[in-house]
Amino acid sequence: MNHPTDAPTASPSPLASAGFRWLMLYRICTLMSYQVVAVAVGWHLYLLTRDTLALGLVGLAEVIPFFCIAPFSGYLVDHLPRRTLGAAACTLLAVNAAVLAAMSAGLLPLRGPWPIYLAVAVGGIGRTFLGPIYNALFARVLARPQFARGASLGSVVFQTGLVLGPALGGVLVGTLGTAAAFSTGTALALLAAVTLLRMPVSEPPPPTQRGPILASIAEGARFVAGNQILLGAMALDMFSVLLGGAVSMLPAFIHDILRAGPQALGLLRAAPAIGSILIALWLSRHPLQRHAGRVLLLAVAGFGLCTIAFALSRQLWLSTLLLVLYGMCDGVSVVLRSTIMQLVTPDAMRGRVSSINGLFISSSNELGAFYDGVMARLLGLVPAMLVGGGVTLAVVAITAQLAPRLRRLDLRELH
Repeated sequence: MNHPTDAPTASPSPLASAGFRWLMLYRICTLMSYQVVAVAVGWHLYLLTRDTLALGLVGLAEVIPFFCIAPFSGYLVDHLPRRTLGAAACTLLAVNAAVLAAMSAGLLPLRGPWPIYLAVAVGGIGRTFLGPIYNALFARVLARPQFARGASLGSVVFQTGLVLGPALGGVLVGTLGTAAAFSTGTALALLAAVTLLRMPVSEPPPPTQRGPILASIAEGARFVAGNQILLGAMALDMFSVLLGGAVSMLPAFIHDILRAGPQALGLLRAAPAIGSILIALWLSRHPLQRHAGRVLLLAVAGFGLCTIAFALSRQLWLSTLLLVLYGMCDGVSVVLRSTIMQLVTPDAMRGRVSSINGLFISSSNELGAFYDGVMARLLGLVPAMLVGGGVTLAVVAITAQLAPRLRRLDLRELH
């Protein structure tokens, strides 16, 4: 199979590429496997300990190995066969979920929370490969003019998995038990591995020379640091979510501010994903090209304004609408950042750049929840959200000033 950029004409739609369709199946399977296992782990661990701190330690158990392994996973993606490496990572996730299923069913002589934390840590190691594998193969199954529409469709699949994965996990845990949920996670991870191995895609030739690992990782870091457009887009996303997110505080906001019941939590948790899906579907038909940098900055500014408005809302319907808009702004940011990363990154460096991008995302998501909790404790819930939204607007202003090439970006110049 020829590389798509070698073809004389590009396919009219990313979905016309068989490789892209297989890649989307891989993405939804890995995401839903992780989400189902995460729901089952949380439920099983809380029933075991009845301790909320034990739930908080789950994120810590996952993020520590992620940060330690991610730079090396990017190096491996750039130097080893990508489909084989991805299938091995999916197999690790499958074995891990199978061990959790056996523990939950009482088939293994392991007791207490620590074996679960160890399993979560092993799963975190496997997950470090999933994003770099996806991004590296993305550029092999699509022509460059299709990257923007492909990133939009990839975002639709991602957000759909964020909605369906927890829902499936909750249904399985509630009806069949945690062992069945873990077993389903195993099956989904194995399906992802098979999908990768069957994917019709050409692999890049292996590097003729391999430098020292640490020097190669440093080369990827220097590439990101030296590319104002890419670094600006990553930093903008990281600091906006790290300092201005609202979703992590939803349970407290619903209980203390909106005075609503737990049924409202599912509605509000789904609202940002719904917004992201809607905007990604629109962008898949109307990909952004002109003034992409300005649109990105405006989208992140809208993210901050929605956070401020959400903090001031006292009506459930209005809060839901604001979170849909919040998700739409975030969705624009995700699609544009993904498109920029694909267009500016050389093929031989996609794994390392993607792993650095993964570190940015993990920093914002995991540490952002911790930051939100600390600020809410110090300032109060609503003031903390107002400060977060205001800081996000400040981040946009600073980025626009320090990264003029990002501000003036037109994606047509990168094709």
